[in-house]
Amino acid sequence: MSALIPRPRSEVAPGAVHVPDWLTLDEQRHLVAECRRWAMGPVPMRAAQLPTGHRMSVQTVCLGWHWKPYSYSRIADDAGGGRVAPVPDWLVALGRRAVTAAYRAPAGDYTPDAALINFYDATAKMGMHQDKEERSDAPVVSVSVGDTCMFRFGNTTNRNKPYTDVELVSGDLFVFGGPSRFAYHGVPKVFPGTSHADCGLKAGRLNITLRMTGLEDT
Repeated sequence: MSALIPRPRSEVAPGAVHVPDWLTLDEQRHLVAECRRWAMGPVPMRAAQLPTGHRMSVQTVCLGWHWKPYSYSRIADDAGGGRVAPVPDWLVALGRRAVTAAYRAPAGDYTPDAALINFYDATAKMGMHQDKEERSDAPVVSVSVGDTCMFRFGNTTNRNKPYTDVELVSGDLFVFGGPSRFAYHGVPKVFPGTSHADCGLKAGRLNITLRMTGLEDT
């Protein structure tokens, strides 16, 4: 059997870094198990409703702050009215480690206080959008588990070209900050049946994004 060809770390745009195969299989299985637990509550996983009335094809559950298009709150008034669970310390530590790995420099005071866990089935997509509900320009950390997806990373001006398509495989890390913090990005396609057999997820894709919101309770 031929050896797998290593995929190199790459800077897709200034401040936007792809680190392939960053999570070990043990870490992937742990994340899958925790995501299944988070999806049960206190705020359940749901398809968020857009202001247009349409439901997103992606299923989402949140930690720290509850996200709904396009705002944050501690209470999930669109998903049962419960208060979201906090971001666990080990996940905060993973976020700091991710920033260090991506930028090859200490993460400083990076302390993510919100986690969005998105589940994509075989037909789910995510349109081009900016992560701009936060009051912080700290980097966004994104890790992938399960099926490979096409991740489209664009510019900070609009949803159109120029953009770069990157295949994110189970275990991959993508961090975007600095000049690329508010770049448009999305997921136009998931490739069913491409999940690693030992990652803990037989079908679909999990994407965990960590963010510093800069928000305070009122």
